[in-house]
Amino acid sequence: MAETSLSSGQHQDRYLSLSSLDFLLIELVPMAERLALSKQQSTTGSKCDSQPEPTTISRILEDEELREAAYYRLEALGYRVGQGLAERFSRDRPRFTDSLDVIKFLCKDMWTILFRKQVDNLKTNHRGVYVLTDNTFRPFTRMSMAVRSDAVARAEAYLWFPCGLIRGCLANLGINATVQAETSELPGATFQIKATTKP
Repeated sequence: MAETSLSSGQHQDRYLSLSSLDFLLIELVPMAERLALSKQQSTTGSKCDSQPEPTTISRILEDEELREAAYYRLEALGYRVGQGLAERFSRDRPRFTDSLDVIKFLCKDMWTILFRKQVDNLKTNHRGVYVLTDNTFRPFTRMSMAVRSDAVARAEAYLWFPCGLIRGCLANLGINATVQAETSELPGATFQIKATTKP
């Protein structure tokens, strides 16, 4: 899965398969949901089975406390990864002059690195609010379910890690922001960024 190539200065470049991010998300979301459920069961003293019951996912979707715990874990993991990616891929670039340049870097360069395409649409009110639209968000391209509303509800959890990625990337480039995401039609996704500081 990983390739390594040596250049003239004994510098090693590492390349990962694009599928690695897909596999990571496939495993991260259920793991965060299981951890949230087991933590709740341990604090309430209920029996924790090694194999979760079939209704676990629907229970997590309905229980706000479980959703928040899973969201926090996934968003925090994404934040750390986003910081590292921003550091790695912006180090040879000149310093960004304003927040719009940072957002453009995110939409063009970082999105291409992560999802092999640029963001389809970027809108801003020029006061720190940016809306990124990806009509074919890569993590959603392989999702399908018979009931559309169930698919959209389940897909929402797969947006939490990318929200953290975006927030971590922006934080490392000097912009503190809140990031929210939603999907109303798979495989599309919309990310809203509200910046609180400028670089």
